[in-house]
Amino acid sequence: MKRETRRMMASCALALPLSVGTARNAQAQDAKNPHPSMAPIEKYLMDRDAEIALARSAAPSSISRDATVAILRKNGYETAVESQ
Repeated sequence: MKRETRRMMASCALALPLSVGTARNAQAQDAKNPHPSMAPIEKYLMDRDAEIALARSAAPSSISRDATVAILRKNGYETAVESQ
């Protein structure tokens, strides 16, 4: 399998859980108060290595081992691992 194809598949596999969760949240939000019960950002942060492992578990290792991994930090997402 071509490297580009593997990267694209890894991106799709990693993005799917995020898009499903976002769609569910969008349905539950009130138009006047888009984030009625938004917790502080600290509640969403996790250990760097644990978050990388969680992201890699979203796809088979043959795909995810070479994927770029972005993790959530206080100022937004940052690239934790570059694709190889």
